[in-house]
Amino acid sequence: MRVLKIIFWILYRVWFYILIAIPIIVMFPFLLVSILSEKWYPYFFVLARIWAKFILFGMGFRTKVKFEQQPEEGKSYMFVANHTSMTDIMLMLSVIRNPFVFVGKKELSKIPLFGFFYKRTCILVDRSSSKSRMAVFERAQQRLHQGLSICIFPEGGVPDESVVLDEFKDGAFRLAIDHEIPIVPMTFFDNKRLFSYTFFSGSPGLMRVKVHRFFETKNQSPEYKKTLKSEVRELLLNDLQTDQN
Repeated sequence: MRVLKIIFWILYRVWFYILIAIPIIVMFPFLLVSILSEKWYPYFFVLARIWAKFILFGMGFRTKVKFEQQPEEGKSYMFVANHTSMTDIMLMLSVIRNPFVFVGKKELSKIPLFGFFYKRTCILVDRSSSKSRMAVFERAQQRLHQGLSICIFPEGGVPDESVVLDEFKDGAFRLAIDHEIPIVPMTFFDNKRLFSYTFFSGSPGLMRVKVHRFFETKNQSPEYKKTLKSEVRELLLNDLQTDQN
């Protein structure tokens, strides 16, 4: 029985990367045109959502989303969620319709095909470089001025499997306060269980998402970011701990 599980997990992981590639190859000309100008990013975003939904469907993942508050069309937001899986990117794209730009680690740009578009459309950060971290703020500000939203996984990376929710970094909250855009906290309940970074694990199933009421940041001082960060983390942590019980 264990041998059959291992064979399934190997094939399941290989299938995931095949699913990443198929829509990119099929839509390649359209994707290429959509990244020629930053003002065409909303068109790229539509294609990215198709790509994400194709992968989730192909992996046997169903989604169930509970909205406590709906993002408004044409408004900018800071989307934040817990980070446990490679599928977090696809799930975020699937759930949110407002065009947003990911802030993510530059290592993902090395993935064939995916990395080509990732490094041309996302804001990449080298977490070992303070210069790179500062450049992220400048690039994010530029994208917000273009009317887009930003998505940051505030843990700053994927924590160890035993960690329910890691400590949050300041970046998302500082940017939200500086630009007076609402923070949209989101809880991803099932991604770690269904498709974690542990190779021999995973299965099809239901991915539940909770989009919480927004945290407003208008007229808040920079010092508020610590309180904001703490309150948002506590909200997500409570969700995750309650779900485990």
